[in-house]
Amino acid sequence: MDDKDNIVKNAESKVWEYFKLVDEIKEYNQEKVLKAFFDNKIGLEHFASVSGYGHDDMGREALDKVFANVFKAEKAVVRNHFVSGTHTLACCLFGNLRYGEKLISVAGSPYDTMEEVIGTRGDKRASLIGHGVLYEEIPLINDTDVDFEKIKNTVDKSVNMVLIQRSRGYSLRKSLNIETIGKIVKIVKSKNPECICFVDNCYGEFVEKLEPLEVGADLIAGSLIKNPGGGIVEAGGYIAGREEYVNQAAYRLTAPGIGSEGGAMLNQLRLIFQGLFMAPSIVSEAVKGAILASQVFEDIGFVSTPKPNEIRTDLIQTVKFGAPEPLLAFCKTLQSFSPVESYLTPVPDGVPGYDSKLIMAGGTFIEGSTIELSADGPVRPPYAVYMQGGLNYAHVKIALKGIIEKLKEQGNVLR
Repeated sequence: MDDKDNIVKNAESKVWEYFKLVDEIKEYNQEKVLKAFFDNKIGLEHFASVSGYGHDDMGREALDKVFANVFKAEKAVVRNHFVSGTHTLACCLFGNLRYGEKLISVAGSPYDTMEEVIGTRGDKRASLIGHGVLYEEIPLINDTDVDFEKIKNTVDKSVNMVLIQRSRGYSLRKSLNIETIGKIVKIVKSKNPECICFVDNCYGEFVEKLEPLEVGADLIAGSLIKNPGGGIVEAGGYIAGREEYVNQAAYRLTAPGIGSEGGAMLNQLRLIFQGLFMAPSIVSEAVKGAILASQVFEDIGFVSTPKPNEIRTDLIQTVKFGAPEPLLAFCKTLQSFSPVESYLTPVPDGVPGYDSKLIMAGGTFIEGSTIELSADGPVRPPYAVYMQGGLNYAHVKIALKGIIEKLKEQGNVLR
């Protein structure tokens, strides 16, 4: 057994006990999903699609109800028409905010792609700010922790919506667990009960037992090529929450008067139902892989977050390298251990919606799928990589061994 095998085996022995909780969460969430299928009497008839306008699609209506049950929502809209997670978030924001109303991001700056949606970067005329929405950010304490006191002192009757980003995005701040989201919501509602608490739930679905709506959030949104698609859904997203807010978001996806009542599903219903059914198990595999990666990189001398023993709230594992060379080596090697396009070499380049050049790796069966094993990062200090996904734990282990070997070859393993 060579060094890379020993490193991974030793790391695995340290984290094995943490996998028990992951399995417990998986089983809890699997039962929750299964019950939603039972309660809505899902049958083969729900897999058939209608064409054209997509009126009277019983499968689409049942799918919305299943998602609503799973996420404890009054209503959900689940569609392959959503281009990305950013698209779902934009529909929620533009659908529920009007000229002169105010949005606050309560956990620092949001994910890069949201900057152009909001209007702090990019085409101002097309953005929320360009449509007259007021915007403010509450900075993090030491760039890592939510400033609860500042939220309490900032939110008032003039604030119409707060944006709560569950995952860290391209930052080193802590991802927000359900307990923290609940605390934020409680503070916001105490200051303004009418303020909409909107959670960007991307990367977080099924990582914990509870979801944001269960701790008081009003609206959530996410992508089907992340957690809830189970690795097989080809495109789309979902919005769930209070019926009035979901309806307003749906009017932005389609048009006023149509909302969630139209849109042909183009024979995607079976995949979306099946992906949701598979999601708790697939998410648990990815979480185990992230825990192992955290321990491996701590053991060889890098700073990884979350730490192996920390409670997880999303899929993302960050490793801070402090220099571009190991970041590039990580991504290039991960690509070479991908099932699709392993022969390609990723290079840093501009990506629509991002301000810095990114290096993105992951030969995935579905383009851009981040429930499949992938990694990316902006080529800027602190040169951190953001690894996510993994349809099976064994694949993550194999890729980690290859990455260790490449870093050692370059002299980047610190111990």
